[in-house]
Amino acid sequence: MRLRRIALALTLLAAAGCGVAGGATPSVSGKDHLTIGVAKDQPGLGFREGNGEFKGFDIDVARDIAKRLGAKDLTFKPLASGEREQALRAGDVDMVVASYSITQQRKTRVVFGGPYYVAHQDILVRGTDTTVRNVRDLRGKRLCQVTGSVSWQRVTQERKIDARLVPASTYGQCLDDLTSGTVDAISTDDLILAGFAAQRGNQVRFVNAPFSDEKYGVGLRPGDIGGCEDVNKAITEMYQDGTAATLLKRWFGSTGLNVTTTVPQFEGCG
Repeated sequence: MRLRRIALALTLLAAAGCGVAGGATPSVSGKDHLTIGVAKDQPGLGFREGNGEFKGFDIDVARDIAKRLGAKDLTFKPLASGEREQALRAGDVDMVVASYSITQQRKTRVVFGGPYYVAHQDILVRGTDTTVRNVRDLRGKRLCQVTGSVSWQRVTQERKIDARLVPASTYGQCLDDLTSGTVDAISTDDLILAGFAAQRGNQVRFVNAPFSDEKYGVGLRPGDIGGCEDVNKAITEMYQDGTAATLLKRWFGSTGLNVTTTVPQFEGCG
């Protein structure tokens, strides 16, 4: 009977995400080295330059949070949208800071700190296209559909707009497809689109018709509740001491976007 009780206890621990030998789920808190999943093709947010250096708002946010958590060394690992959850669950990265919108479905698979910013979904079209003024005008248009992203679902499923979906692996590919004429529109977070617009100039047009809230979260491994609480504390400090406002101005001050510089309302770590 005693052996059965021990076996049952070990099973429950495993189900809760706790290692028997290692104790609780590895946490981002207090680690000397952190591997952080980031985007590599989103100008203004997460972009890898030719020399291999990563730059952008998300990159600077990741550095700031990691420093406040006590990390002394960082490695950035580029991830496509569809790779983020598996990378966390497999332990390939410690956290993800990559325009990673918090959704109820994703919260069943990973833990989210934050949000560290609330963006708004908008639309990008070619510079010569004057037919799209809001999300309803995407009906019948060729809309870029990025694997692992939920942005296209907010158009075709939530808003019931009958757009023609054209698959792509990344938003960088979407931008190339837009300017080449393969797709008619990209719809995703305004920070991503603002970065694209700044990069391509009059080749593209930012519609400026927001229609949803996109809560950018810090993705953490399942079970890392303590790390989530420490991440939320770091984000709060980042806003209170003016760091967040400085970073938002640095990366988006010239785009014309109205950015928010107050602490976002957190989702909770449970």
